[in-house]
Order: sequence, then C-alpha cells, then structure tokens
Amino acid sequence: MFIKSIVAKEVRDSRGEQTIIVIIKTSKGEFRTSAPSGKSTGKYEVKPYFRSLKEDVKFINHLNIDKINYLKVQRFEDLEKFENLVIKKLGGNGLFVLEASLLKALAKENREELWEFLIENKKVRFPKPVGNAIGGGLHSKGINEKKPDFQEFLFIPEIKGFKEAIKINNLAYKISGKLLKAKKRNDEGAWETEKINEGVLNIMKRVQETIKRKYNKEVFIGIDIAASSFFNKKTYNYENLKRRLESKKQAEYIIRLFREYDLYYIEDPLNENDFFGFRKLMKEIKKTKNNKKNLIIGDDLTATNPLRLKKAIKRKSVNAIIIKPNQIGSLLKVKEVINLAKKHGIKTIISHRSGETMDNTIADLAVGWNCDFIKTGIYGKERVAKLKRIIEIEKSCLRR
Repeated sequence: MFIKSIVAKEVRDSRGEQTIIVIIKTSKGEFRTSAPSGKSTGKYEVKPYFRSLKEDVKFINHLNIDKINYLKVQRFEDLEKFENLVIKKLGGNGLFVLEASLLKALAKENREELWEFLIENKKVRFPKPVGNAIGGGLHSKGINEKKPDFQEFLFIPEIKGFKEAIKINNLAYKISGKLLKAKKRNDEGAWETEKINEGVLNIMKRVQETIKRKYNKEVFIGIDIAASSFFNKKTYNYENLKRRLESKKQAEYIIRLFREYDLYYIEDPLNENDFFGFRKLMKEIKKTKNNKKNLIIGDDLTATNPLRLKKAIKRKSVNAIIIKPNQIGSLLKVKEVINLAKKHGIKTIISHRSGETMDNTIADLAVGWNCDFIKTGIYGKERVAKLKRIIEIEKSCLRR
C-alpha cells in the first residue's frame, strides 16, 4: 500500500464540540475516521489528546509519509511498527482515528471491507444490540430539575438476527416514550424524564411485558449506573433519593434492584477502584437461578486497558466489559483486551460515546472481532449509523 497523503482536521461531534478526523488517501481512495468523546470519563482512560486537539492535528499533518510507506504495513499486526513512530505523541482520539483510517486503507488494498480484513477465523457472528432508551446522570438535563441518578436504562432483545433485534429495540423505545409521556431527548437520543431510578425501571417492566404479550418477543432490561460519577468521599450521593450510601449499602441497593426488576445487564454499579465490591456483587448474582447469564460489566473499572482487565480477572470482578477504542487509543491494545476477555469467558461490549459522529468504525470492529454486544443509542443519526452498518454487513453475508 502506498499512502499519498494523511490529513487531520477538527470537526464537530453530536454535542457540537470539537473532535478530530483523519483522512488517508491512497490510489484506492480516501479513508476517514472521526473520534467520539465521552462526557462521563473514567480517570483510567488515556487523555483524548497528547497536549491538545490542535497539537494532535498538527502532529498528524506533519507526519513523514515516506517513512510510513517504508514500514510496509500490510497486516493488522504490522501496526506495531507504525505505533512506534506515533504513540508517544498522540492522545487516545488521535491514535485511534489514525490507526482506524490506516486499517480501512489496508482492507481496501486487500479488496475487503474492514470487518473482513480483521476477522480471523472467517466465521461471522453478529453482536446483540444494547439500546440506550431512557437517560439520566451526566448525560441528561432531566425535567423540572429532576432526573434519574443512573446514567442509562437499556433494552437488550433476546432475538436471532441483528435487524430483527433492532426492530424490537425501536418498539421498546417508542413504547417507553409513550408511557413516560416524554417530549425531550438527551445527548444520546434517550428519553428525558423526571422519574427516579425505580420509576424508570417500573416503566421498563411494563415495556417488557407489553412486547412479550403483543409480539411474543423477549427483551431484557439493563442499567448503566456510572457509579463513579456520583461517588465522593467514600459515599454514593443520590440527588433524587437525597441520601448517601456507603459501599456496602450501595451493593445492597443494586442487589435489591437486580432481584426486583430481574436485571440482566448492570454496568459500573460501583466506583472505578472497587474491584472487591464488584466481586461481591458477582457472587450474589451468581446465586440467582434463571435461564440467563446476568452481566456485571466494567467500564470505568477496566477502561479498555489490558492491565485493568487483568486485575479484574484476578479478583473475579466482572463477567463482561465495555470496549471503547479511544479509551486506550491503540487498536493493538483494544484487540489485546478483547482476546484476553474471550480467553477468560468475559463478554465483550463495544460501545459508542456521548459525543458521537457519523463514523461507523465500531460496527466493523464489533463484527470483525466477534464482539458479543454493541451498545449505542436507539435514536439519532449518529447512533443509527452504527446499527445500519451492521445491518448492511448482515445483508451482505446473507447474500453469499
């Protein structure tokens, strides 16, 4: 592959904030990737930019293209040679978009889609969608100065076929909006509400029952608690409940909700340093006898970082993890995390972020690396772009 040019620019994300896009031009065309940005970011993520967005853009625009071409990057593993040139000069966003654009160019050189270029065993398995339907926490303004303390309320259809699962999530989203009498959406396209956590979960149970009764389809309930966002000085500070819970009481509260609402998916229930608290939750949830493997998920806890994941594995803290490529930047590290998770039976959930673009790279990564789930919003063009891409891949596979 011969690179003709590499150009970095500033663009706006779905929150109207500046982010980075990288465009690589070869004889086969132009290949671009833009980076998302998180609002609730864990302290173990790499910095989005080395010094600043402008500095990362400047660094990329001054890369020595002759030197990069000399490296003869041809396979995914060859990214290591490329990273040695740039990794100490770029933040997570800059490194991710640069590497992703390079991989897209390599895939085209091989007459493949990105997901095809990445897949190892040529066995295609599609992720299940995790749909963010109702919002709270840092992602939402709420109504009348009230909102849930938990950040996301999610639906996960138990249905074969990605396109069919998306249809069910769309139904769940519409029914939720009607029951909430919602009129506003947050920055991820989730419904805004003034209800507290339990009020939202009661609505979700009604949605679940409606879909089962009317359509004979199963949809599971999930929550992203984002506990670190309201943890301070050893307590979890609930704005709506007007109470503070110490770690033991927080765990008891989550277990009560898990049992009362039959929660399938619980993300970041405790703060990002509480590996042992996560482990206690895992033990309690394993005691439950049902037909599904309930998920305790690390996001801020693990930060798409192999070292953090190894710590979580050693302490038996999680059985699923969120994968956000720009949390770590290096796609080699992202793949290392996914491989490590699979080796230890931990489910992988590739995820969007609060500030998104129309870029759909994570869809190809989810399929190419056989991730178990993809988490996005249900509504909004930036969220739907990822879902449409997987539907497109699904269609192309069915035609073969």
